[in-house]
Amino acid sequence: MTYHEVETNHGVDHICSVPDFKAKKPLIHVSIVKDTNGDYKTDWDVKSCASFSEEHGRWSRFNPGLELPA
Repeated sequence: MTYHEVETNHGVDHICSVPDFKAKKPLIHVSIVKDTNGDYKTDWDVKSCASFSEEHGRWSRFNPGLELPA
């Protein structure tokens, strides 16, 4: 499980349709949260990954014209 699956869980468009790398040792943080309707859902976030390499502007290049997520 890596970024692609987390994007699916969040219900957002994928940064790319086919991931361009296989994550090594991803650490996924899973929270159980109550939404505004009183239903419980899971929220997944990638907290670390041994294959991470910093690439400034990548998100913006794959999502031209969209505001960076908070």
